[in-house]
Amino acid sequence: MIDISESVMQFLLAFIVVGPLIGAAAALLPAPPGLRGSSPEQAVLRHGVTVTGAILVAAVVLALGFDHDSPSKMQATTDISWIPALDVRIHFGVDGISLPLVVLTALLTFLCALYSYFKMPSGPSPKAFVALLLVLESGTLATFAVLDLLLFFLAFEVVLIPMYFLIARWGGEERQPAAWKFILYTLLGSVVMLLGLLLIGLKTGTFDMVALATDNGRDLTTSVQVIAVLAIGIGLAVKTPMWPLHTWLPDAHTAAPTVGSVLLAGVLLKMGTYGFVRIVIPIAPDGMQIFAPYLAAFAVVGIIYGSLACLALAKQGAGGDLKRLIAYSSVGHMGFVLLGIATMTPTGVNGALFANIAHGLITGLLFFLVGAVKDRYGSSDLDTLAGATGAALYGRAPRLGALLAFAAVASLGLPGLAGFWGEMLALFGAFDPAEGLSRPAFLTFMTIGAFGTLLTAAYLLVVVRRVCMGALPAARAAHAIEAADEKGTAAAPKVADVQAYEFAAWSPLVALTVLAGLWPAVLLGLTNPAVQKLLAGGKS
Repeated sequence: MIDISESVMQFLLAFIVVGPLIGAAAALLPAPPGLRGSSPEQAVLRHGVTVTGAILVAAVVLALGFDHDSPSKMQATTDISWIPALDVRIHFGVDGISLPLVVLTALLTFLCALYSYFKMPSGPSPKAFVALLLVLESGTLATFAVLDLLLFFLAFEVVLIPMYFLIARWGGEERQPAAWKFILYTLLGSVVMLLGLLLIGLKTGTFDMVALATDNGRDLTTSVQVIAVLAIGIGLAVKTPMWPLHTWLPDAHTAAPTVGSVLLAGVLLKMGTYGFVRIVIPIAPDGMQIFAPYLAAFAVVGIIYGSLACLALAKQGAGGDLKRLIAYSSVGHMGFVLLGIATMTPTGVNGALFANIAHGLITGLLFFLVGAVKDRYGSSDLDTLAGATGAALYGRAPRLGALLAFAAVASLGLPGLAGFWGEMLALFGAFDPAEGLSRPAFLTFMTIGAFGTLLTAAYLLVVVRRVCMGALPAARAAHAIEAADEKGTAAAPKVADVQAYEFAAWSPLVALTVLAGLWPAVLLGLTNPAVQKLLAGGKS
């Protein structure tokens, strides 16, 4: 770690939040003569890589300058009055809960910009694409950095428009209906959430999240807390997404371009679960305790539902889409995050925060890989990929097949990789929930969740077998070989294996998945003191 003054830390955090917006505006301007490269399109894509790279460097320096001995303390804080009549403040800061999400967002956005430089999704002008990508990054980073309820809402909403256009203009088939479904669901959820945030602010006289967390709901009656938790929870649950408010997600993922899917799964879904931890639990604890069993019940239903949907899509002859399958897997994985939050224990909430980061790394990698497979074969239909002329990645693109298998076993929670710890801690939290919650009910939820891990392993192993091995009935396989021999072609033609730019974009996610799996204390050492403080009502 390095010693950085507080003023420099403040500047770094402000730059991380505002920098992408400045970069987005610059992306729409003509490139300076010396930076045009071979074409204006190349220049603007290089601009996207440069800006997101600068934000990533700033985020890494911020993490290195962070006081790891006091992760429960808000650091790099900026607090300026904005609307005095409502006590709305421009209030930024990071602690052990938000810092990992800031770094994850900066990393994934940079990797997406780097990938797009070499593999720009088909669609309109790259200028608009880069500008939207940077606005999306700014809104997401601001969501994790702001400490004012109204600013949180504004940042929460900023990401919707760029993601809508990324899906609608650069997406695949059915992109328009998917984009409309995404925007309508999330906007309606946000309207309800705004009512809950306003209720808290007007009843307490402040929108400051730190002051409200320290107060720990003492200025709010139980009935007000219940209404606030219900309203805010609906908006956050849509974004998470929690079953049964998840139906926008599979369509959005299936239609989105590769980088859109990576960012949607990797960081946008985390905004909902982060809101539960940062706002709902500390500000309205009594209301949260009343709703916790219901949240846990919806979470475990989502785990089972997502896994069964994936099994149905993976079945031979079902015509399942691989991108859609990974999207449904997110419903199950985010169910573990919600279960950990619902326990209201340090173990469960730490597990939820760990699972958040793990899901961002692993599912981001999965969507990169699925996008690469679709680019090579022109389809992400599982039956096509497992057919006689399908992927069979182990034989045709062994490095790509190995990476897909690695991401799949990481996603199913193999010990030693990042996916294991979050799910395990969430289940441990359900084994002994917070005082006042029904232990028999949470033991039931834990059992159902544990069964969900078996279903997760089942569908992911089926996917690996079908896509990587291209398993076929013997008769069909023999027929395919005979037909290929008659035409004088190879039965298993080679396709392009992992390219250099793909390796550059994917290897950091692989390395961090292994690091977090083997050394979970790196992340838990940051989150645990901050979680302990939140659950104790702002007292360290």
